[in-house]
Amino acid sequence: MLIKQADDHSEELAQLEQLTKSGAGDAAKHAAKDLAIRKAGLKGEAESAYLIDFHYAASPNWAVIHDLRLEHNGRTAQIDHLLINRWMECYVLESKHFNAGIKITEDGEFMRWNDYKHTFEGMPSPLLQNERHIAVLRDVMNTLELPTRLGLRITFSFQTFVLVAPSARIDRPRKFDASRVIKSDQIKERIWRDIDNENALMGLMRTAAKIVSGDTVRDVAQQLVNLHRPAPWPIPSATMAVTETSIKPSTPAASSSVAKPATKAPAKAVKAAVPPPSARATSCTGPQCKECHSHEGNILHGKYGYYFQCTVCHANTAIKFTCLPGHKPRLRKAGNQFFRDCAECGSSELYFTNA
Repeated sequence: MLIKQADDHSEELAQLEQLTKSGAGDAAKHAAKDLAIRKAGLKGEAESAYLIDFHYAASPNWAVIHDLRLEHNGRTAQIDHLLINRWMECYVLESKHFNAGIKITEDGEFMRWNDYKHTFEGMPSPLLQNERHIAVLRDVMNTLELPTRLGLRITFSFQTFVLVAPSARIDRPRKFDASRVIKSDQIKERIWRDIDNENALMGLMRTAAKIVSGDTVRDVAQQLVNLHRPAPWPIPSATMAVTETSIKPSTPAASSSVAKPATKAPAKAVKAAVPPPSARATSCTGPQCKECHSHEGNILHGKYGYYFQCTVCHANTAIKFTCLPGHKPRLRKAGNQFFRDCAECGSSELYFTNA
């Protein structure tokens, strides 16, 4: 049962494409890098989605969800693919696109080949990333209406796989268990291997105790899809570009064919011209890592003020707000909550909550 397909990211790619062509300096370079990363990631997810749908989209025993983003208690899980079956098992699948393959060290460190530098470079562990996603998913599951047996809620079990392209090379270590990193065309075989390797008696007992109907699986999957929260868009760089180029204060001279010398408006007139909240150019969408674009992390205070520290790749990202010309929004801390305040707009909005 195909419950949800991937979201449409064409607008996101189009805006990055525009920034790459019309931007200048670092802004254009960052946009070009973001565009290449997003295209590669979406291509890998699409290839994996095709193979997953080929085996499971028409099955009454499985529910398939693509591109699921969940928010819970200040934490976020961006799940590429989720499979749920009638035996109350969830397979959380992370897709990774590597042009030249991947290498896993004996210590479990993941490295990818850089064609330009001709060397391997480190990257965040997708296995650990998936574990964090499962932690959020498990907490979200506890809030759903789940089936019961003898008055007790039936709990889900969770399995993880990292999917790479069928043509990618995987250099595996001898000691570290990298069996959960597989090629996307092996997903059905690996799931069946998990089932076959289970003790027959234990498998029978598990089946009798936890099997549910296909309608129940569909209902649970639909509850999760109802909680889907697409990633905030536009991205900060795109927001800044749009704000600087398209939002301009209106003046009476703009509608007159006769040029008039510019005059400074009185303070009261400026205050009266403040637009309603719906028209303000706010960027109150929460912080985003400049490297991996994750929203998982915490806001910390350092030598140069507040910054966002990503828990996925551990990069630090400066927090900068944009608003209407002449406005100076600031970040305000209240306990573990952070607010975006703009005195000129008279607004105060929740920006982020630390875990």
